[in-house]
Amino acid sequence: MRAVTARFRARAAPADPGRPADPAAPDPAAPDPAAPVPAWARQPHPASVDDVVPRLLRLAAAWAWRLILVAVLIYGAFRIAVTLRLVVLPFIAAILLTALLQPLAARLGRMGLPALAATWCTFLIALVIIAGALTLAGNRVSADYPALAAEVRRTANEVQRSLAGPPFHLSARRLEQLTNQVVHFISQHKAEVAGTVVTGGKIFLEILTGVVLTLFISFFLLKDGARIWRWLISGLGPEPHRRMSQAGDAAWHALTGYVRGTTAVAAIHAIFIGLALWLLDVPLLVPLVILVFLAAYIPLIGILVVGALAILITLGTQGWIAAVILLAVFVVENQIESHLLQPLVIGRAVHLHPLAIILVLAVGGVIAGIPGAIVAVPAAAVITYAVPFLRGASPPADPGPPDGPGPPADPGPPADARAR
Repeated sequence: MRAVTARFRARAAPADPGRPADPAAPDPAAPDPAAPVPAWARQPHPASVDDVVPRLLRLAAAWAWRLILVAVLIYGAFRIAVTLRLVVLPFIAAILLTALLQPLAARLGRMGLPALAATWCTFLIALVIIAGALTLAGNRVSADYPALAAEVRRTANEVQRSLAGPPFHLSARRLEQLTNQVVHFISQHKAEVAGTVVTGGKIFLEILTGVVLTLFISFFLLKDGARIWRWLISGLGPEPHRRMSQAGDAAWHALTGYVRGTTAVAAIHAIFIGLALWLLDVPLLVPLVILVFLAAYIPLIGILVVGALAILITLGTQGWIAAVILLAVFVVENQIESHLLQPLVIGRAVHLHPLAIILVLAVGGVIAGIPGAIVAVPAAAVITYAVPFLRGASPPADPGPPDGPGPPADPGPPADARAR
């Protein structure tokens, strides 16, 4: 009762402005500790979201939206690349061709030739080799065509006699009727056939444009590749410039290693398949060997298509026994490539695990078809080599000079600046 009366008098008494406030005196407006606390004040304050959501769930959500954003960006880039495929595919092919021709251009440059002369010499040598291979293939096709036609005609007669006997019992008249039905079907669907021809002509024009653009880009990459790379990273700061320079140099070495390994695998392909075709006395030997060599640059699909063509030619000229033997050779050689050549030769060149190579090939083929399978392994090698340097890793103690026009290593400051 006395405490209540004292507080009432303190509130009623006027404050003296000239008298300083006593710090030890209790604040009249402060709540009394002995007074009962209302029910609403006894409720706990709501916790923050970080206190309610488990830490593991918060981390998963943070990673989830970042991964979704990255996936959207990758999908957008892929759609843009598909739209601009007439430019993107020749550019990728030009980079791979530059990686193949670059060692020769670099060696000519070290011999004292200017960059333009070394580039022209490299291109002329490559064009001579390609033209010689095409000329040889054309000559062999012209020379072997009469024998091929005669062998196919003989095999067709044997097949017709086989179909006339048991269990098919198809006479010559019945076979002629089936042929007439096929011709009639084609004549009824003349518009579809014409549309297919037009589509084939459009694809031919796109391929021709892509080849010309590939050669054009390859020439300038061979001649001015290092200068273009230095210009691309010239706007970066000192530390990002150093990282990008080292990452580009490592990525270029990985790409050249992949191209050389693929070329070695293609040569092994051509030697073994060519030897089998020669032993079986199959016509069109040289064209088929060239196709086998080129098909090695298209993983999974290329060797299947070329192998089917070679088996059909063997079946039409040498009979089914030779075709079965060649099929067995292709199967064994394909298994050797998948489990031995690809992991050891290419895997050693780009330092990727065999399982990684197989998975990358499968993913690239599923996402983008044949172009995706072609660029999957070199893209994985480039990323694997470049990422450590982008994260700030130091290069090896003596990596050796880069052997081509790819991204050069950062030379560092001049000697007089280091001396000062």
